[in-house]
Amino acid sequence: MNASIIDPLQGDFPEVIEEYLEHGIMKCIAFNRRGTLLAAGCSDGSCIIWDFETRGISKELRDKDCVAAITSVCWSKYGHRILVSAADKSLTLWDVVKGEKITRTTLQQTPLQARLHPGSSSPSLCLACPLSSAPMIVDLNTGSTTVLPVSLSDTGSGVAPPSRGKFADGSAPFTPTAACFNKYGDLVYVGNSKGEILIIDHKNIEVRGIVPISGGAVIKNISFSRSGQYLLTNSNDRTIRIFENLLPLKDCLKALDESPNTSDELDGVDKLKAVGSKCLTLFREFQDSITKMQWKAPCFSGDGEWVIGGSASKGEHKIYIWDRAGHLVKILEGPKEALIDLTWHPVHPVVVSVSLTGLVYIWAKDYTENWSAFAPDFKELEENEEYVEREDEFDLVPEAEKVKESDVNEDDEVDIVTVENDSAFSDSDISQEEICFLPAVPCPDVPEQHDKCVGSSSKLGDSNHSGSPLSEEAGLNGQAMNHVGSPIEAMDNSAAEDTGGTSVKRRRKPSEKGLELEAEKVRKPLKKMKPSGKSSKIKNKSVVEQETSICVFADGVNGEYH
Repeated sequence: MNASIIDPLQGDFPEVIEEYLEHGIMKCIAFNRRGTLLAAGCSDGSCIIWDFETRGISKELRDKDCVAAITSVCWSKYGHRILVSAADKSLTLWDVVKGEKITRTTLQQTPLQARLHPGSSSPSLCLACPLSSAPMIVDLNTGSTTVLPVSLSDTGSGVAPPSRGKFADGSAPFTPTAACFNKYGDLVYVGNSKGEILIIDHKNIEVRGIVPISGGAVIKNISFSRSGQYLLTNSNDRTIRIFENLLPLKDCLKALDESPNTSDELDGVDKLKAVGSKCLTLFREFQDSITKMQWKAPCFSGDGEWVIGGSASKGEHKIYIWDRAGHLVKILEGPKEALIDLTWHPVHPVVVSVSLTGLVYIWAKDYTENWSAFAPDFKELEENEEYVEREDEFDLVPEAEKVKESDVNEDDEVDIVTVENDSAFSDSDISQEEICFLPAVPCPDVPEQHDKCVGSSSKLGDSNHSGSPLSEEAGLNGQAMNHVGSPIEAMDNSAAEDTGGTSVKRRRKPSEKGLELEAEKVRKPLKKMKPSGKSSKIKNKSVVEQETSICVFADGVNGEYH
């Protein structure tokens, strides 16, 4: 068994599904440059922008003229613009902050993928890969298109020679071709159906080099790593290949022109292959030698240390992760839903995948809780150890701290404005023009739900005052309960008075002085009466019983009798 698979500490890569996002049926996804915003294209023609920190929707871009499914989304370098390609053959450029459409262009064929020029903060050029024609450079301001060659036999039309069968419109069949810009947009790398990588100067429409791939299989995907140092290709022979870029990251065309020409005696294809060998060299190959499965949406991690590819099998949501050395380190198994798109977070070990049902799954690392991290002076022990207490450990001011002097110069000014360079971004630092977050728009409550809440609260209040066991017991026991004077009863009675409900009024407990006055009022008529024989005794007896009953009524609840 491969040791790198069972070693959980060998690298930072995702392991489990942490969360999923749901909004309509999402088809494709793309992170902005910093990974703080996630754009998702939906089947209804809308583009949703998620705040990846809060997992909330920041903005929804919707064009009334587009109701077809989105095929790809692409951010500009600093996040001000988003390019959206749709199945209705349209390319739409959006202003992210304003949420307004900048321009819309319609092509002759459906663009399967569209990428903005990476060398400009406000690009107007894009690279589109249509379904049944060659890749083209599109000027979004004017709508003009420039078709790129896909082989040396092309004359600029970009259409392959006719073969078996034709499309419904009479055009010759064409295998979809993959293409991408290099890091700064100087060159375009095109992978054709002959298993070749063409290096093209898109400004002059000139093929500068050819890199053949062993086997000659159709290239389905091609993309650069974030740093621009490595190029990835996915072919029909079920193999993912990694090429190392030998050209400098900047001024690639200048480096090609100034490079010594050691192939003067060569001509045509051989010369271009000789130039291509100086541009790219094969670094690694990845494949599943057992199942021989096709791969879907392969890409690099943010730092380029990992390579991932999704299984193209129906009903499987599997993601394979390799290190750059070629070792398979992890297989992520999701729900029984086909995978249609995949991307890695630019900074964190997080992978986001899209299923056929339209859900977006977020894969993250399964971190083990370490509570000792909250107290840096503590350390976890696997077994008990004998601890020797220092003599001054529990002193108010230990001797060690008395001798130790502070190395911090308190007179130095602390800089809280300058932003330190982020090592994850090799090309530039954080720009003030860059958009990392979008302002949140509060959503008001639905009136119907508010009315329901008010109704439920009123029902709750009515039940507390009229239907609760406390109120029923108070009504049954009458005055006896009112003389108890408990805090719960006082709260219920006051609430009932506020809401207009009917309840028994509370009576204050009479004091001893009040009881004496009541008894005195009863005795005064008795003194005026003259007792005479038997009848007077009976009257006195009845009076005494009446007086006793009054006292019992007053203090009988407390168990005191007078």
